[in-house]
Order: sequence, then C-alpha cells, then structure tokens
Amino acid sequence: MHHTLNNFAEVSELSSITDAYVPVINLRFQDIPTNLVFARLELAKIPNELEIKENSLLKNLDEICIRSLKGSRDADEILRLVPSLPAFRTSLRCIKLWAKRRAIYSNVMGFFGGVSWAILVARICQLYPNAIAGAIVSRFFRIVYQWKWPHPVLLKPIEDNNPLNFRVWNPKIYHDDLYHLMPIITPSYPSKCATHNVTQFTKKIMEREFGRAVDIMDHIMTGTGKWSDLFAKHNFFGRYRYYLQIIVLSDSSEKHLKWSGRVESRVRYLISKLESIGSLALAHPFAKGFNKIHHCINDQMVKDVMRGVFDSTSINDKNDTELSQNIQDVTDTANIRVIYTTTFYIGLEIESGSRQLDLTWPTQEFIKFVKGWDKYDEKSMGITIRYVKSVELPSEVFDDGEHLLKRTNIRS
Repeated sequence: MHHTLNNFAEVSELSSITDAYVPVINLRFQDIPTNLVFARLELAKIPNELEIKENSLLKNLDEICIRSLKGSRDADEILRLVPSLPAFRTSLRCIKLWAKRRAIYSNVMGFFGGVSWAILVARICQLYPNAIAGAIVSRFFRIVYQWKWPHPVLLKPIEDNNPLNFRVWNPKIYHDDLYHLMPIITPSYPSKCATHNVTQFTKKIMEREFGRAVDIMDHIMTGTGKWSDLFAKHNFFGRYRYYLQIIVLSDSSEKHLKWSGRVESRVRYLISKLESIGSLALAHPFAKGFNKIHHCINDQMVKDVMRGVFDSTSINDKNDTELSQNIQDVTDTANIRVIYTTTFYIGLEIESGSRQLDLTWPTQEFIKFVKGWDKYDEKSMGITIRYVKSVELPSEVFDDGEHLLKRTNIRS
C-alpha cells in the first residue's frame, strides 16, 4: 500500500510506522492530513452493509488487527450512546477548539487526544440529555475540574465476561491499570484506557486549564465575560523563564518523518524522568514540534543547526506543510547539505528557592533511550537537548506580531 500511494502525485509526507501500537500509514492527500490503518477480518468477502460493531467479527483476529479496528468501533459506539447528536457535535467542536488553543490536545505528549475529549463530552451529554451545546460546555468544565481522579470516566459498564475473553481495563486484576492517573475508558469491546500516557505533570497542567476555564465560564454565564476569553491562545512561550529544547535532525525528508515521529512519541518518557527531579515543580511539554529545512554550505553550519542556532545558518527555511517538498539548489556550484529538523519544547517551572537545577541525567538517559531504536542511523540522524532561557527562544515559536515583553502566570 505504501508503494502504491507513493506513485500518486497528490500524496506527500508519506510514512509507514509498522512498529507502532497501531500500525499506521500517515500522509497528506491534496494537503489534507490522513491516517490509514488496516485490519484483516475472517470473512470470505466484505459486504457493503458490514457493521463492525459486532463483537463476533473479532473472533480469531490478532491483537494488532483488533487495535486497528478499535478506533472506528469506539467512534461508532460513542455516537450510539449520546442522547442528542447535534448537541454532542457542537459541544465537542467547541471543546476541541479550546484544547487546541490552550495547547493541551495531544495524546502522544501526555495530554488528552481526540477520542478522550469525545468520551468526556459524551459523558456530560448523558448526564444532561436535554441540554443545549452552551450548557453542555459550561457543565463540562466544572464537572471535569471537580472529577475525583483516578475514578474512571465510563459511557457504559465495562463488558468483562465476553466469550472472546480479551483483556479489558480492570485495575483490580491488572497491576499496570492501577497507574493510570486520569482513566477515560473506551466504550467498545475490549474496553481500554485512552489516557494511559498522562503523567503527573501533564495532569497538573490540564487541571489548571480546567480551573481557568471554570472561572471564565462563570463570567460568561453571568454576562460579565466573553466566549472569546475562553478561546484565548496559550502563552506557553511567555510563561516560563527556562525551557528544554529538543532538536531532532536528519539528512532526508523520508528518514526525518520516521525519526522525528519516534522521538515525539517518547517525549512523555522524558517528562516522567523529570518528575523525579526534586527542584523541578513542573515540566510542561508543548503539544507539537516545529519543522524546518536548512541549506548548509559548510560543516560549521551543520554544527550550528545541531546546536539550535538556526537564523544565521539557514539559507532557506520552510514551514511544516512544505517539509517533504523537493529542495532546489541555491547555486549551481555550492556544495549544499540539506538538514531537516524538528524542535520540541518543554517549559520548566523551578521550585521557589531552588538555586540549582541539574537535568544531565534525565536528558542523557532519554537520548540513550531514543537512540536505541533499531532504525537509528548515527550518520544520517541526530538529537540534541539544550537548556535555553526564554529570551533565547527563536522567532519561529511566536505568531506574527507577538512579542516576548513580559511573563504571565500559569492561569493567564
């Protein structure tokens, strides 16, 4: 399938992640981000009217095929369990927009992903079946903010006596399930925890955001606030004095899509390591990375890129939608080396009174961990972690017109 898709002119940024928890082909088709998953059913042919909600279809399937089917089965089940589809859809769009604006929409970074937000909104719809979307959104924030974690969020009872006997989420039986901090349980069989990536730090960040939203919604409901206040853009890059800058680089776009994806999917392990540092009050990962393409005409430029010095070394920078486009030579004679980078950021909140912060051990352990990937190539890939001050942040992290003139507290 990958080879076939690669022959289409409309397809760009094509990558196959075969060793992922759910193997996936990622691509852009006519610049629309698309994911493809595959499952093989034990059927002679696939009828047009096939309903994949039937548990019998899971018979004799391997774990990978079951996981590949689960996303679609969960989405269908959520829609069947909400009392009002219009209220649910409008509310979910609102909550997703809010989560993206506040930079807490990312399952891979340890926040909630799409299915988790959908289940939460669906649960509020169940509790208030006759409420309109505005009322659902208002109650959403208060209920989630006051939720007694790790009490799980469920849309229906977990089906644990199915004759297929697949493992379902059950902290009384499975020790690993006890460590889920904010369990949101998927509704289709076999039920799983959709939020197993949440860490102590990302839990703290989301709870603060829920508290901020509750305060704003109270003002909106009393006529003293505006909806635009709720959707105010995050101030992640003005919030902290210090940051970790994780620079991932490769010498080809195809390699870089895989390598940067690998590192991104492991950033939460670094967050978990940082939680053990006593003088660190919070390590806040930003929800996405920043992609650039650099044209380097000498070895010094390559070294500068690896150190995060971009502005003076890049002959031409591209944004992430152009990451996979062919790069034309700047001159006919120059010996140009093209370097692809993705940079991830972690904001650091240091405990009051702490004068020293040594992150050498967790960062070196993380680099060693990601380089243990069997497809890592020392000659064509690299990773650097830098400790930077807020005044050293590159211009790429700010929107046009933004200025880093003052700090605001975490509830801004």
